[in-house]
Amino acid sequence: MKEAEFKVIFEELTPKQRKVLHRFLAGETDEEIATALYLEPSTIRRHIANICKVFGLSNAEGEHYSYREDLIDLFAQHRSELVNPQFIYLEKLAKSEFPGSPLTLESSFYVERPPIEEQCLQEIRKPGALVRIRASQHMGKTSLLHRILAKASAINYATVRVNLRQAEAAVLADLDTFLRWFCVNISRKLNLPLQLDEYWDSARFGSLVSCTTYFQSCVLEQLHQNLVLGLDEVDWLFEFPQVAQGFFALLRSWHEEANNLEVWQRLRLVVAHSTEVYIPLNRNQSPFNVKLPIRLPELSIAQVQLLAKQYGWCSSNQAVKLLVEMVGGHPYLLQLALYHLQQGMTLEQLLQMAPTQAGIYRDHLRRHWQLLQGYPELQTALDRVIATEPEGTTLDPILTYRLESTGLIKLEGNLVKLSCELYRQYFSDRLTTVGVALFHHSLQSIF
Repeated sequence: MKEAEFKVIFEELTPKQRKVLHRFLAGETDEEIATALYLEPSTIRRHIANICKVFGLSNAEGEHYSYREDLIDLFAQHRSELVNPQFIYLEKLAKSEFPGSPLTLESSFYVERPPIEEQCLQEIRKPGALVRIRASQHMGKTSLLHRILAKASAINYATVRVNLRQAEAAVLADLDTFLRWFCVNISRKLNLPLQLDEYWDSARFGSLVSCTTYFQSCVLEQLHQNLVLGLDEVDWLFEFPQVAQGFFALLRSWHEEANNLEVWQRLRLVVAHSTEVYIPLNRNQSPFNVKLPIRLPELSIAQVQLLAKQYGWCSSNQAVKLLVEMVGGHPYLLQLALYHLQQGMTLEQLLQMAPTQAGIYRDHLRRHWQLLQGYPELQTALDRVIATEPEGTTLDPILTYRLESTGLIKLEGNLVKLSCELYRQYFSDRLTTVGVALFHHSLQSIF
């Protein structure tokens, strides 16, 4: 319900309905309201049912659903000052999902990072646009991609998202097989007929030309509208250099075709990846050095405070700063912390247990540990970073990119540093007893 419509209905309530409504939203029971207003509880129930009805919350014939919670939700949205804060907290608690998956479009836990969202939306309106979103794991790339596609759909663009990690190793055995998989996926997602046999002739023209011909004739020319193609988990292809080189050269050629053919101006590409490209690519054939680059930054203190408010965790600025000291501005690590704080854990408990096998980050940290065990050169590189904290160090570019993709490190110019205190405490055996004591002493100052 829009604000204007809500306001009109609210102002038309009778004085008796207003009295009942105010007490109901304050958290009083039907019996308590009845006693205060010298009425019967059945009368109060009837008043509340009628109030729900005038706000459009009523049952169809044969239904017997109570819309009281919906009424509370409606007022929490438009007149939150009338609603018992405990109702709002319980609503958020009920709607909270365990962090780890991309946030839905309806999620109240998505925090915008201006001007990034607006930049992306302005860019995809341009013919032949190409947006490159780069950030480490769990930084919000897919959540942002969902929102770009939703905004594009709202202005009548066709949209499709392809998660390249869904391409199995067998599909990535050679370029031709992968490109066929790619075209089939797009056609199906757009509900377009499959015509591979009619347009594909890799024996005579090669896979790249066949794919381009198919995409132009069977996708772009069939849609008769702009298409935003979102490519997620792109760095999965870096593990298959031969396929990656051909595919990225193809994307670059499609982008450049917008300068020559009007039909290719309808295609707008959004590419999301976790690392810099560390496979050899011809500069003139790479899509990673043209158009709009987006680096998703960590959340600022103000943004963390906003996220904390959405979780119903209202604490001091000093408490928020302590949380950020431990996990930085990493959205996933913050969401996991705020989720547990919302469930009743104290900040002191969370911070003291965070870098241990009993803490809330145990699965996250264990996955990183297992990754490092499989790549000793990454473990050695991380040890070097730890040894040079807080000044930082320099590393081989490929090792830097791979560590950065995990989120364990961050770059400040050419210097490599650990992302946050959590990783330093968990991975370092050089942390002194004095250092631990000093860190926990800072916790005691607010508890």
